[in-house]
Amino acid sequence: MEKEAPESVAGEGERNAEEPVVSLAEVLAENEELEKEARAVLGGSDHERCSYSQGAVKRQALYACSTCTPPGEEPAGICLACSYECHGTHKLFELYTKRNFRCDCGNSKFKNLQCKLLPEKAKLNPGNKYNHNFYGLYCVCKRPYPDPEDEIPDEMIQCIICEDWFHGRHLGAVPPDSGDFHEMVCQACMDRCPFLWSYASQLAVPTVTKVTPAAEEGAALNVEEAEEIKKENRTDCHIKTEEEKVVPSNEPSTSSGTECSEAVKNETPTCKLQELQTNQHLKTNTATFWPHNWRSKLCTCKECVKMYLDLEVSFLTDECDTVLAYEDKGTSDQEADRRDPLMDTLSSMNRVQQVELICEYNDLKTELTDYLRRFADEGTVVKREDIHQFFEEFQSRKRRRTDQMQYYCS
Repeated sequence: MEKEAPESVAGEGERNAEEPVVSLAEVLAENEELEKEARAVLGGSDHERCSYSQGAVKRQALYACSTCTPPGEEPAGICLACSYECHGTHKLFELYTKRNFRCDCGNSKFKNLQCKLLPEKAKLNPGNKYNHNFYGLYCVCKRPYPDPEDEIPDEMIQCIICEDWFHGRHLGAVPPDSGDFHEMVCQACMDRCPFLWSYASQLAVPTVTKVTPAAEEGAALNVEEAEEIKKENRTDCHIKTEEEKVVPSNEPSTSSGTECSEAVKNETPTCKLQELQTNQHLKTNTATFWPHNWRSKLCTCKECVKMYLDLEVSFLTDECDTVLAYEDKGTSDQEADRRDPLMDTLSSMNRVQQVELICEYNDLKTELTDYLRRFADEGTVVKREDIHQFFEEFQSRKRRRTDQMQYYCS
């Protein structure tokens, strides 16, 4: 007669079977990815010193304090360092990044708070621009994010002109896949900057316009049709690009490439925008999505530069203004600033102590790496007892090495 397993043991086995098993390699990879994302989001912002002394920073991590400046009060933004030092226990809204902003912490907008890092500040920062994001509201629907009342999963996309964040479903068009576009301009900003429609016909990433049931005989494009349109547009763009590479000429070339380029430079520069405006382009009441490096295609003639200035969008011709450049700066800066704690410790020791510590550190690092690599290669979990066993064996080997050492007196 066979005995049945005790209920508690069976239950424990079922729980162990249900628990997800994560290997060390997966944990390390996930941790590295999280660190990379954090560095990108902060964009190299200083977490110890208030950014006010730098003036209007081109791009930095920003926050709004709902505790100090709730709805009804004047909006204000604070830098990363002040969010830690002056507002650590307050309710904050993460604004990600805004352009040309100067830290407001402790100025006249804060009734009962003085900045601990830089108390002496001007009453206001007139160059700062604010929107409803500073009250924790986003999009044309003016809802918080995350929204506890919104059960529809949706991606938030930031407009690179007004810098507000929008739900994908509130942009008037089905957004392309996230990997297919680099930046977005919302409907309102397209209306405010109509010259962009001339560029959109040539540069913008194709989208599928949402059709209401009352329009176009109630027909709406389905997913398959949308993908087909995207493919056709991508093919057309590829063909145009290949055609532009070849400049036909009926006469043999009698000059070098350098002379040719100099001749072109000496010609009167033409306005790219005027050339585009000679062709018909369709304006739609939708947001537009733009590929990488599209800003470099904008005209920089004297008339266009003045237009950008009048519309307050001169930043569009600055490649360093992009969020990608901001994130890349955060990644590169913090990689360069990473300091080795071992080197910090060594700097406070004498020569003999330095040699001893380096030897001990190298031994531990090598043996621990070799020990953990077995788990990573096998895809198994490192348990608490495994770590205890490693250090017990390491200490035992260390004692044996010490006992075998011979000391000589001179």
